[in-house]
Amino acid sequence: MHLKRFSDAKPYDAPNHRGVTGLRLQGFEAGGPTNQWIGLSQFLPGGGAGPDATPFEKVYVVLDGEMTVIIDGAETVLGRYDSCTIAPGEVRVIENRSNHVCTMLVVIPYPKEVA
Repeated sequence: MHLKRFSDAKPYDAPNHRGVTGLRLQGFEAGGPTNQWIGLSQFLPGGGAGPDATPFEKVYVVLDGEMTVIIDGAETVLGRYDSCTIAPGEVRVIENRSNHVCTMLVVIPYPKEVA
């Protein structure tokens, strides 16, 4: 077992994100997961990301608040415990349109050169 306390999570900057603090919960460390890393993103009201796409899939899980996900002009609001998978190459925009912080778990595979 690889234990990492929340108090030991380190912040990271995600490209093309705004109004967000990201913490790496697991990954990119000795003894940690070998195929993905886990982040916790806290989006302020008005915060978000994109538009952009990645060559790998990612999973979003909203733990608190709500997040609007926009793909091909279609908007979906994720609430507490809702989740979605963003496919490789899928262009997405995410926006916290509420007046509350949105806390979201993010699961992303390692880049091929790291895995």
